[in-house]
Amino acid sequence: MLTRLSLRLRIFLFFCLLAFGGLVISSVALWISYARAGDPDLANAYIFAEILIAFGLLALIAGVWLLFDDNVAKPIERLSAELRARAHAGVSSDLDLRAARYLGDLAPAAAGLAEQLAENAMQTAEAVAAETAHLAFEKKRLTDLLSEIPVAMLLASPKHQIVLYDAQAAGVLAQIAHPRLNASLFDYLERKPLTDAYAKLIKTGLDVYCTLTSADGMQTYTVRMKPLGDAPGYMLIFEDSVARIPPEAARPLVYDFDLLETPSDEAFENRALSDLCFVVFDTETTGLLPHKDEIVQIGAVRVVKGKIVEGEQLNTLVDPGIPIPAASTKVHKVSDQMVQGAPDIAQAGRMFHHFARDAVIVAHNAPFDMAFLHRHSKRMDVEWSHPILDTVLLSAVVFGASETHTLDAVCERLGITIPETLRHTALGDAVATAEALVKMLPILNARGMTTFGDVIKETRKHGRLLEDLN
Repeated sequence: MLTRLSLRLRIFLFFCLLAFGGLVISSVALWISYARAGDPDLANAYIFAEILIAFGLLALIAGVWLLFDDNVAKPIERLSAELRARAHAGVSSDLDLRAARYLGDLAPAAAGLAEQLAENAMQTAEAVAAETAHLAFEKKRLTDLLSEIPVAMLLASPKHQIVLYDAQAAGVLAQIAHPRLNASLFDYLERKPLTDAYAKLIKTGLDVYCTLTSADGMQTYTVRMKPLGDAPGYMLIFEDSVARIPPEAARPLVYDFDLLETPSDEAFENRALSDLCFVVFDTETTGLLPHKDEIVQIGAVRVVKGKIVEGEQLNTLVDPGIPIPAASTKVHKVSDQMVQGAPDIAQAGRMFHHFARDAVIVAHNAPFDMAFLHRHSKRMDVEWSHPILDTVLLSAVVFGASETHTLDAVCERLGITIPETLRHTALGDAVATAEALVKMLPILNARGMTTFGDVIKETRKHGRLLEDLN
């Protein structure tokens, strides 16, 4: 049971036991002395002596505990977190040896081991770098070739989740909603014609030609559905749909073939972290009061299978409907002129809600940002019922509650650099938060927190941190 408690809490309980034992021993000793004296008039003197001993003993033990906590327990906790960050998150910054100066040779030994592991990892990385560069070149060539083919194509899993889409398909999907890896095709296309075509594909094993309608009922597509041979899922080819892409525009080929192996339909709390889709977001606002201030910018990125999905970003200015104070503009650089003609919070909120569908919403100090969205949920005509994960609390779980958990501090510990021009922009902070999440996920997994429920259970122990921030 005690092994589930943090090191600092166990040490605190140890000193509490010392204090209790000292008080019991001193009380028993004075009682025996009083009984042997046989003088009732000495009772007050013995009680006064016990009070003095109790206060003195408690003060001494509290002082020793504070010294022990600051110079032994906290440094051990910090050293452990730093070693995990190096082992599982690829952090390469130097260990804080000064904080662990009272731990004898433990910190230098740990630093030596970390340095040796880093050197071995560097040698391995150099050996892999050439092959990685070759694969990246091949991927770029494949992306360019597929983007030149005037047909929109995507792959889907047996559960109709998007596994791959090319630049043409991205353009087609964008006519309905933002294209998203691992999103359900039912977010874009009507369910029945799609499932009927898939049932026919499963029955015959042959290509199926069909007409599909967009989820909003505004567009129809002539589609060919192809089986993937021995692999599960299918290919969807929009034969009459072409997205005209300028030569200088980005041409994504977004995929993760691991998504073809669909996980079981478990309760959300029992799902593995590696199976979850995360949408990491940040907002910029007119001020710091969610009950009266307004959002002026929303930025968000998607994390699937523990990786940030390149190209899947939401970055929109929002017309707050009120003047933006000069002090706020100085921080986030969003002015009244910039938001003229931008969508209002109802439209922008619906856009973000769709972008985050079927995902865990992640933010740094999430209650602050979510408070703005909840306040306008009726105007948006949506419900914010997504699971929420807060990177402030994740940092407390990974690095200990005694550390500083600002976004800058978390990024510094994890070796993440936020470009100065992007700091305090919604998308810039969202990307930094997503990078921090990606680096903390393997650390959580290494500590035995493999499911979403495991992580939420641990973060609830540090809820006070958010109360102090708000």
